[in-house]
Amino acid sequence: MSKRLKIAVQKKGRLYEKSMALLSDCGIRISNGTGKLISSASNFPIDVLYLRNDDIPKYVEKGIADIGIVGENTVVEKGMERLILDSMGFSKCRLSLAVKREVSYPGVQYFQEKTVATSYPRILSRFFQEQGIQARIEIISGSVEIAPGIGLADAVCDIVSTGSTLLTNGLKEVENIFQSEAVLIQTPELDNTLSNILEQLRFRIQAYQNAKRNKYILLNAPDAALSNIISLIPGIKSPTIVPLAEKGWSSLHSVVNENDFWEVIDQLRGAGAEGILVVPIEKMIR
Repeated sequence: MSKRLKIAVQKKGRLYEKSMALLSDCGIRISNGTGKLISSASNFPIDVLYLRNDDIPKYVEKGIADIGIVGENTVVEKGMERLILDSMGFSKCRLSLAVKREVSYPGVQYFQEKTVATSYPRILSRFFQEQGIQARIEIISGSVEIAPGIGLADAVCDIVSTGSTLLTNGLKEVENIFQSEAVLIQTPELDNTLSNILEQLRFRIQAYQNAKRNKYILLNAPDAALSNIISLIPGIKSPTIVPLAEKGWSSLHSVVNENDFWEVIDQLRGAGAEGILVVPIEKMIR
């Protein structure tokens, strides 16, 4: 029987949805029936294991799963940073300290001798140690935000995406102590066959990520302005230039990074570009 790479993903929730969407965007077809704990791809040698988020690093470390997609905060809290292979670029969030809304927050010294409720004692302890703060850490799992309201703690340290949950519970975010996103983790040892499958998967993921970070741009410009415009959007290697029917004008095709998109567009217009079209890229292979 041919070997298949086993990937662990969250069995439900936002990270599950993002992970499965990524595999789909990489051209991997997976049928996940209701209640299944494992599914097999029909067109790629990979099996998907659906696990609790907190269990994924342990399963990968022990080699039960070969790789996994999990929040960086979970990996770091378990002291397994050595397993991290790639950052995935989605499910970004932050681990933050929050206090009651009515507190006049003076700075991190506020937490001296205070009690802080969290599900992330390792990361929080490291932060307090770096800041020279002596605080009591109350370890709880789930519903961390209610701790100040019921008198269990003076503050909380929890994962924040939008901050709406904190507001609902009468809290305000005061210190960001850790930035997190989804990461790809790998078991310490893979044989050559599974390593080759993993590299094929990473190639597909990177092609998808490159496409998401860039836009394909087409424009018309007077030939006299081409040198200036090329300096603004040099592309992967160099732009494609096609003469137009109207003498003295050309069509230029290139790629622009999403982070530079609006600034570059304004500069292109200033340089004389017209008829600018910006198109999403499905896959981008360097």
